[in-house]
Amino acid sequence: MTTTARGARTHYLYLAVIGAVLLGIATGLLFPGFAVELKPLGEGFVNLIKMMIQPVIFCTIVLGVGSVASAAKVGRVGGLALGYFLVMSTVALSIGMLVGNLLQPGDGLHLSAEAAATAHEKAAEGHADTTAFLLGIIPTSLFSALTSGSVLQTLLVALLVGFALQRMGATSAPIITAVGHLQRLVFRLLAMIMWAAPVGAFGAMAAVTGQGGVDALKSLAVLMVGFYITCVLFVVVVLGTLLKVTTGINIFALLRYLGREFLLILATSSSESALPRAIAKLEHAGVDKTTVGVVVPTGYSFNLDGTAIYLTMASIFIAEAMGTPLALGEQVSLLLFMMIAAKGAAGVTGSGMAVLAGGLQSHRPELVDGVGLIVGIDRFMSEARALTNFAGNAVGTVLVGHWTGGIDRARLDRVLAGEEPFDETTMLDDHAPQAEPERVPQPV
Repeated sequence: MTTTARGARTHYLYLAVIGAVLLGIATGLLFPGFAVELKPLGEGFVNLIKMMIQPVIFCTIVLGVGSVASAAKVGRVGGLALGYFLVMSTVALSIGMLVGNLLQPGDGLHLSAEAAATAHEKAAEGHADTTAFLLGIIPTSLFSALTSGSVLQTLLVALLVGFALQRMGATSAPIITAVGHLQRLVFRLLAMIMWAAPVGAFGAMAAVTGQGGVDALKSLAVLMVGFYITCVLFVVVVLGTLLKVTTGINIFALLRYLGREFLLILATSSSESALPRAIAKLEHAGVDKTTVGVVVPTGYSFNLDGTAIYLTMASIFIAEAMGTPLALGEQVSLLLFMMIAAKGAAGVTGSGMAVLAGGLQSHRPELVDGVGLIVGIDRFMSEARALTNFAGNAVGTVLVGHWTGGIDRARLDRVLAGEEPFDETTMLDDHAPQAEPERVPQPV
């Protein structure tokens, strides 16, 4: 089959995803009871994607770290990435506080007993301390890190394996080759799974629309619309300006290149569903394996711009709705705690509400009941959180690559201009020639 024919097939796939999203919304509005029963379709597809995340991260980091000659480059990339994440999270936190205090959308809402009970359930899920978070990064065994479901555990083990391969020198070549073949297998499996995307998108959108409906949006429209506008302005104005001034790259060109990933996140409400594709597409765009392998997985836990905006605006909203507005000092203290508690929760639908409830439980227990006020619209806000987190990580990867010299800028420009399209059928960067494996004679 020709490359053009394969590209056309994947184009139709994503047209089918768009159609499935629209059909899911219509089903949810017309047949809400039936639509809610379709939720397992969306959950099943997201679980298929999440099944592949840890193998993708492991292979990418091992190849990226193990193939470079010096560990100093990995340390420089990681240090720059963490510094950038800290600054941007602070900016997002400040913007959320500013908008939340300006809008003051919490007046006139009433809390039901059922909503208060739901809020306490979320608080139990989200309550955790920093020590437990740090200890949770260490897996129970070397291999359990690949099956635990924790991105941070996989990141730690993959970095250790990569550094060990560096120390092995030339003797590590067969292992690196084997990991490279494993990566090709993993991405081929992922490309196959993507053909189930329309079914997953239909089930996810039908369930959320059927469960929330139009009524759930009316009384909370100010908060939701304000949050969406804030996220858009953050991506376009803050991230776009930083990207343009630093690298000369237009934010809209980068977002257009990652358009299918944004569509996938919108359909599933989980930024984690697009993580493997983000790794593949950023490598294809000319960002080196080391930068992509370190920055993207780390960003999914430490660079949560959308979640930071959500936590600030939702906290201020709840405090006002409960009649006990937060003083500026209380806002800063509470939200800094929530930013720490949020690490590692990226990509999980509904995790933002659990972090919000857990933070309120620790600092202002009397406000926990108020989390029930936003249950009806949390899924819609979850989509904006996930989209903003994903955009922030994509921009962050390009910026760190630019600062560390880890980008082939000529290739990046060609890819963003559409001159070198991404191979959707394999999700692998095959622009470099691959050596044929040596054939060993078999005994007769």
